[in-house]
Amino acid sequence: MSDHGAEPPRILVAGATGDLGGRIARALRARGAAVVAPIRRGTEAGRVLALRHQGIEPLALDLDDEAAMTGACEGAACIVSALNGLEHTIIGTQSVLLRAAVAAGVPRFIPSDFSLDFTRTTPGGNRNLDLRRAFHGLLDAAPIRATSILNGGFADMLAGEMPLILPRLGRVLYWNSPDQKLDFTAKDDVAAFTAEAALDDGTPRILRIAGSEASARDLARIATEVHGRAFTPTGLGGTRTLSAMIRAARILAPGKGQVFPPWQGLQYLRDMFSGQGKLTPLDNDRYPRLTWTTLREVLEGGR
Repeated sequence: MSDHGAEPPRILVAGATGDLGGRIARALRARGAAVVAPIRRGTEAGRVLALRHQGIEPLALDLDDEAAMTGACEGAACIVSALNGLEHTIIGTQSVLLRAAVAAGVPRFIPSDFSLDFTRTTPGGNRNLDLRRAFHGLLDAAPIRATSILNGGFADMLAGEMPLILPRLGRVLYWNSPDQKLDFTAKDDVAAFTAEAALDDGTPRILRIAGSEASARDLARIATEVHGRAFTPTGLGGTRTLSAMIRAARILAPGKGQVFPPWQGLQYLRDMFSGQGKLTPLDNDRYPRLTWTTLREVLEGGR
């Protein structure tokens, strides 16, 4: 943690009422930071009370009001964005937050990336990551020091939301190769690392972390150990097949206005199994006191 005098460092966390943002805010509080959370007017009272009980200061305002956001950013050592949404949020609201941070003289900004390495993937192949790529152009042009944290897929999703491990069928799905290594990090570990980075004045432009690197073959072995019965890696073709599935899903289940329609998840899997989004080199050792949740622990918790 950098020296900010007798007062604890003030960190603003946008998106603190969300899942990952809440974890980041709590991790910062656990490290002694003074955490401020701008929230939309009309936010459910229970969420506001929960923030206060956790020692987080909620500030009800219009997140798209640049003057109000500038006032909220005053005195902050770092802005952490965990905003989640489509273009209006990732480009629009997050740009308001960026301009407010610059106007308030905040030295550092952590954008809402938290993904595989989209800096190495093909533009146009993943809608949500294309939005983050576009925001990076704005961020890199701004007079503020930025640090992106890339963590692969959220390991927690393997216990249900990410359709790779199918317990009822005893299968682990893959495309291309069962030996392609995939990056996974538990949400609490992402939050802890982000909190450390927010309090670290010496961070580089990008930090890459992976709590686990596992192939479909590795996942099958771990699932077999956890469930006590055999799981088999099952190939569904190559990335061309996956691309065809994405096109079909966009027609059959377009999910207009949804942040994570089924086809968006398939786009993410394509970037993982193609190897393009693989994280390297890793910065796991940057904060030695951190520990990493194993995939076995994740699957045991999801049984």
